[in-house]
Amino acid sequence: MKEIKPTDEQLSTLDAVASGATVKVKAYAGAGKTSQLRMIAERFSSKRGLYLSFNKDIATDARKKFPRNVTCKTVHSAAYGATEKALTARLNLPKEPPHHLASRYGLGPVRVPTSIGKTIELSAFQVGRLVADGAARFCRSAQGNPELWHIPIDEMITEAAAEELRSTLLPYVVRHWNESTDPNGRTAITPDVYLKTWERSRPQIGADFILLDEAQDSDGLMLSVLRRQEHAQIIYVGDPYQQIYEWRGAVNAMEHIKARECTLTESFRFGHHFAALASRVLNLLGERIPLRGQSHIDSVFFEEPDPARMFDAILCRKNVTVIGNLANGLQAGHKVAIRANVEEILAFADGADRLMRGERTFSPASLALFETWRDVQEYAASYAGRDLLPLVQIIDREGIAYLRDMLSRASPEAEADYVVSTIHRAKGLEWNRVKVCGDFRFKTDDDGRTTLTDEEKRLLYVGLTRARNEMDVSELRNDLLKVFKDAAERQ
Repeated sequence: MKEIKPTDEQLSTLDAVASGATVKVKAYAGAGKTSQLRMIAERFSSKRGLYLSFNKDIATDARKKFPRNVTCKTVHSAAYGATEKALTARLNLPKEPPHHLASRYGLGPVRVPTSIGKTIELSAFQVGRLVADGAARFCRSAQGNPELWHIPIDEMITEAAAEELRSTLLPYVVRHWNESTDPNGRTAITPDVYLKTWERSRPQIGADFILLDEAQDSDGLMLSVLRRQEHAQIIYVGDPYQQIYEWRGAVNAMEHIKARECTLTESFRFGHHFAALASRVLNLLGERIPLRGQSHIDSVFFEEPDPARMFDAILCRKNVTVIGNLANGLQAGHKVAIRANVEEILAFADGADRLMRGERTFSPASLALFETWRDVQEYAASYAGRDLLPLVQIIDREGIAYLRDMLSRASPEAEADYVVSTIHRAKGLEWNRVKVCGDFRFKTDDDGRTTLTDEEKRLLYVGLTRARNEMDVSELRNDLLKVFKDAAERQ
């Protein structure tokens, strides 16, 4: 393997690690965090190391790159190996459907008021799923027992009704958790159950040093485990501005970890122009240390649209934008691959089909609270439901069969002319030529200024740091200029 000459920032990080202290390394997009982790591992060649990631593919790739003194695992595999086989064997049992769970607990349908002025009925299936989801969210947290906030209630339900519903269901969430961990239990479990059981056992990990990759995506549970490893040196590495999984329980560990901090601000992926734009987004998030690019890499922006321009990747904020770009590509005769939640899109089509036939649907969650397709159309036309509108319009205009047919015509990535991806699915990847779509949730505040939530800013940062050489921002240009201008006036 070719020896890499460390940068000054990487040398500074190695010195911090050599002190024996807990260290967190803030590594910007493309800043060589894998190289940094490998350098740390090589410095500790006489010690036992453990590399942990949350992604199986990343852990598998790490095994090829790290020295023999380091064991590379996913967080789940580390927990699985330390859990009683009687419990993990229950992973293979048939899953209990939510409505069966509700029936066994004596729970039935519940009527609740919504923010759009209608009272709707939550079916026994939906109530059972709330109990199961509450237990799952508890499993990803550091709390010792399930709490009210672990139960996820759709934002369409009024705040008062949501609070009452959580209070009603909390005892059943506790019961569900207790059943999951009962040594004599006979119900199926999810991987989150053995992960939580492992955390509650206060495990002592057999390693002298632990490297946690993508630390920004940690949940409270994993932070709790690592804080107890007083015998081992912990090195957390991640980019707090690529934390885009809050909806999944991640807590942005980089803010919660109290440790000596080092930074890797030099990106090896792109040139100065792309780095400057990403730095402006970082500035919107309160970061004053800019991202730096490479002078020998030509990175060119395209600010005007050109239908004939081709890309290696088109990046979208929303699944529905992926569908729109897939349709355009297929119509133009292109071979298009997609990186998106295809199962969720197909579930949306199936759910829409059921609602049109006058039946209720239990999935996907975005349709589960509606009683008719007309209700979906009205909600999609409102500000709160604007994310659903393009998909609803495609179904109304072209039909459900058209949507399913399009998805079936997507090409494998290895055979495609280009890939259309959500930004969530593009994280960790890079391409030479990228178009970033303009489907971010820009909004206007009470003063008439254009703003973005912090979550949207982080998604934007991820999207704007995937290209090496060419990036089309024509759909974003005007809104970006407004955001930067209005932010400067507020400072």
